[in-house]
Amino acid sequence: MFKAFHHVAIICSDYQRSKYFYHQLLGLEIIHEHYRHERDSYKLDLALPGGGQIELFSFPNPPARVSHPEASGLRHLAFSVHSLEPVIAHLEANNIAVEAVRIDPITNQRFTFFKDPDDLPLELYEA
Repeated sequence: MFKAFHHVAIICSDYQRSKYFYHQLLGLEIIHEHYRHERDSYKLDLALPGGGQIELFSFPNPPARVSHPEASGLRHLAFSVHSLEPVIAHLEANNIAVEAVRIDPITNQRFTFFKDPDDLPLELYEA
């Protein structure tokens, strides 16, 4: 039925700040950027390794959303990494707080969390 994961869409409160975070800081490649005049909104498509994408949207005055990892709805986005330490070091060097590394009790894999500029929980999963 499904071929693959295609994208996740994120509405940000500050487009330029989020564009910098996902493109410059996390290193995601820009596929396409488009300003939609009729909606006063940007849409930025970013490539994820493995073929998925993040669609980053801006809208005037978007409503706030609960973003705690245990709230109903989307829990978090997880990025697979070869090793946590260099990614954690890169994030912390850019003043991004990273939680303590934990061990998944089922898979025994190491993981941790950090947040995007709008407090969206992001996970690093060592695999």
